[in-house]
Amino acid sequence: MHSRILRLFTVCLFLGLSGCASWFADDLKDPEVHLLDVQVVKAKLLQQKFVLHFRIDNPNDTSLTVSGLHYRVHLADILLAEGEYDEWLSVDAHSSARFNVPIRTNLWEHLRDVVKLLRHPDRPIPYRLEGELKTGLVFGHDVVLRRSGEVMPAALMRR
Repeated sequence: MHSRILRLFTVCLFLGLSGCASWFADDLKDPEVHLLDVQVVKAKLLQQKFVLHFRIDNPNDTSLTVSGLHYRVHLADILLAEGEYDEWLSVDAHSSARFNVPIRTNLWEHLRDVVKLLRHPDRPIPYRLEGELKTGLVFGHDVVLRRSGEVMPAALMRR
């Protein structure tokens, strides 16, 4: 009796999941993730607060569910922040959505290096964003992020 129920359950499971084959389609394109801005909220000696402003572009014909972000942000060779953001959002097909990630850090151990970087406010400082964007409702897909660019110290100090 138990083996019969188990077989029936297995058949139902496979028949139910066969309709979900489109969830694993290879023709879906990865979304584009852009770091738009780094906003300095508060900068004290032992704690700094920033807000990272992101935009996600969905190039697909279906909406995209984002379930989280794991990130690492480097300023020159200094790890500025690392963490996870677990807010969910939905991005409509062929559209964009913006979201903000508040971060806290303590740059005390890197103070000397940060002061050297800020000594020349008109000289750009390289940054790197690395991480994984978690997408999907039931069967997730991680999109690997690797972005780099430059930020002008003068622009950060004026805020």
